[in-house]
Amino acid sequence: MSPQRPPTIDPRAAARWEAAPPAAASPWLHEEIGRRMEDRLQWIMLTPQRWAHWQPLRGGRETHALLARRFPQAACDVVEATPAQAQAARAALSAPWWRPGRWRAPAMRFLAGRDALAPGSVQMLWANMALHTAADPQALIAAWHAALATDGFLMFSCLGPDTLRSLRALYAELGWPPAGPEFTDMHDWGDMLVHAGFAEPVMDMERTTLTYETPERLLQDLREIGRNLHPARFPALRGRAFRQRLLAALRERLAAPQEGGRLALQIEIIYGHALRPAPRAPLAAESAVSLQEMRRMLRGR
Repeated sequence: MSPQRPPTIDPRAAARWEAAPPAAASPWLHEEIGRRMEDRLQWIMLTPQRWAHWQPLRGGRETHALLARRFPQAACDVVEATPAQAQAARAALSAPWWRPGRWRAPAMRFLAGRDALAPGSVQMLWANMALHTAADPQALIAAWHAALATDGFLMFSCLGPDTLRSLRALYAELGWPPAGPEFTDMHDWGDMLVHAGFAEPVMDMERTTLTYETPERLLQDLREIGRNLHPARFPALRGRAFRQRLLAALRERLAAPQEGGRLALQIEIIYGHALRPAPRAPLAAESAVSLQEMRRMLRGR
């Protein structure tokens, strides 16, 4: 893997996907993964006073409601990629003005941009199904680290390298360009977390198989959860003849006898959790420490 970014992510394509208008509802797969990740919070004793939800329009609007119920006294910063998306998030996630509970709920802010969060401003950062589409994941992880307060924690999920294994094999056998990017292994994510300054990263993964009655429904799901960001993907629009050939290949190659002939797709889901520790002064003959970091170290003592 490149020290800067995974080698199979096209930065321009990733930026277009991140800024694209979101659908009317979050993908069902993202909601299910968000629900499973939210259930893991029962094992974490830290309760945030303020938390950040990273791009919930795609990451999970229903998941946002689960988190708000779990942390009813915590304020929330919602971060989207663009001002238009931040406005859409405000419309989707804000309680109606006529609901009495709205006036007692903690304040919720809607921000745009990777650097919108003030440094050290939140005790939890929640990012569901966003990291695997980042062209520069190390920069994104560093931004998350900067936003967290000392002893704050990160919760994230993303797709793992076994995702769409059979679909990628089908494209390779037929001589087509790659069907999607190569996803990063959870051990590499752990290394990047440590490199960014996180401590005690805990990584685990699960594999699941999605089954479909028709190839049309399978393609619809793929369009909802993401795009092909591989730099070597087919660079132009495909015609009707290719679509018919693709549908036929999916029916023939992905039919699983053990699933009653339904079309099967493999999904690997990676979950990650890590803490932001108290800063430490670098050990060198001559060191420079910012005033802000010095204050944090003194408070930690």
